[in-house]
Amino acid sequence: MDADEVREAFLGFWRQRGHAAVARAPLVLWGDPSTLFTGSGMQGLLPYLLGAEHPAGHRLVNSQPCLRAQDIDDVGDSRHTTFFEMLGNWSLGDYFKAEQLPAVWEFFTGTVGLDPARIYVSCFAGDPGHGIPRDDESARIWRELFTAAGLDAAEVDLGTEQRAAEIGSGGARIAFYGEKNWWSRGDSIDATPVGDPGGPDSEVFYLYPDVPHDPAFGARCHPNCDCGRYLEIGNSVFLEYLRTPDGFAPLPRRNVDFGGGLERIAAAAIDSPDVYRISLLRPIVDRLAELAGTGYEQRRYGLRVVADHLRGAAFLVADGVRPANKEQGYVLRRLIRRAVRVAHSIGLTEDFLAEVVPTVTELYRDSYPEVAANAGTTVAVLAGEEQRFRRTLARGLRQLESYRLLTGDDLFTLYDSAGFPVELSTEEARARGIELSPDWRAEFDARMAEQRARSQAARRH
Repeated sequence: MDADEVREAFLGFWRQRGHAAVARAPLVLWGDPSTLFTGSGMQGLLPYLLGAEHPAGHRLVNSQPCLRAQDIDDVGDSRHTTFFEMLGNWSLGDYFKAEQLPAVWEFFTGTVGLDPARIYVSCFAGDPGHGIPRDDESARIWRELFTAAGLDAAEVDLGTEQRAAEIGSGGARIAFYGEKNWWSRGDSIDATPVGDPGGPDSEVFYLYPDVPHDPAFGARCHPNCDCGRYLEIGNSVFLEYLRTPDGFAPLPRRNVDFGGGLERIAAAAIDSPDVYRISLLRPIVDRLAELAGTGYEQRRYGLRVVADHLRGAAFLVADGVRPANKEQGYVLRRLIRRAVRVAHSIGLTEDFLAEVVPTVTELYRDSYPEVAANAGTTVAVLAGEEQRFRRTLARGLRQLESYRLLTGDDLFTLYDSAGFPVELSTEEARARGIELSPDWRAEFDARMAEQRARSQAARRH
């Protein structure tokens, strides 16, 4: 299965089970000031998860393009992207764990054809302090599914991340974690916002036995390890609690919110631990490699970064974002400029975006025709930003070469005189082995604050 086939199979699988396909949300929820971008399929569905009636009914499915700018520094390995598609299905007060988990198993093992022996899962270990019990029901369902497939369904309680690093999975197929298997819009159970839904989740991982464990991520590997040996391919969230001023109370109706990264599922479908080999990314990588006169294996990091950033930038432009110095426009500008800078390091020293953007937009002609329809605008916007930044890049790199140690004052000078954003300066410095002073961030922020104060004073007069 290629990525387009996985998407269509997922939508068809849930349509056959009475789910209505709903349109994607734009990458920018313009009426929602709480977030810059759509980062999950459920973001636009929050009112319905809290009890409002959805016009399409109680069973929904879609594929939602997402952008998570906070992952930008992780891009370059085999599995992280800033832009991705989230395959999602929802039950709004209808079915729950007993129906959801067997269906997920059927989709992965039957429809996609993944090897059941390489599937591992996680469940919520519970939180007695908040009165939230261990999710034994999900574990029991998974145990029955594994057993029916002739697999040992051993369990292990890994609890905290530290304990997981010490013990590892030990061959267990069902791993219990603490807050790793709790979902809310906060960073922890305690940080779940008052008035928000939350609940335990159950993740599905696919094992790549030939990928060695990287001890930088812990002494022992386990399903939720981030070394790349296990790849998370789906997560069923069981929203059954409401955060109140006094703690947690049952939601009036229980909901299911499933999310699975299309890129990762498509990678598993072709038995690759590298998402950049799938049909929606490899053509971009190959076009970049052709222009740079290099091979994928020789320049994997750079090719991955540029391919990811261009794909995200193309969708942002199609959804109405333009390069700017703040908010969504700033992220778009950063993606473009970072792509150009990294491209420069792999041999793409001349303007190239106009040559590659059509490859990106053509990949989505059938699934997201609005992206292809805006191809001309996208080329113009991205190529124009590239041309402007090339001048800044050349000037800034010449200036950067004169440093052996960068202070916050130096970084401000690069920003003020050469137009180098601080993120760009620090990334380029690290790539070139230039040291950063320990307090560079505080110094830079202080200089920026002084500049803003001067500007405000000048406006008043």
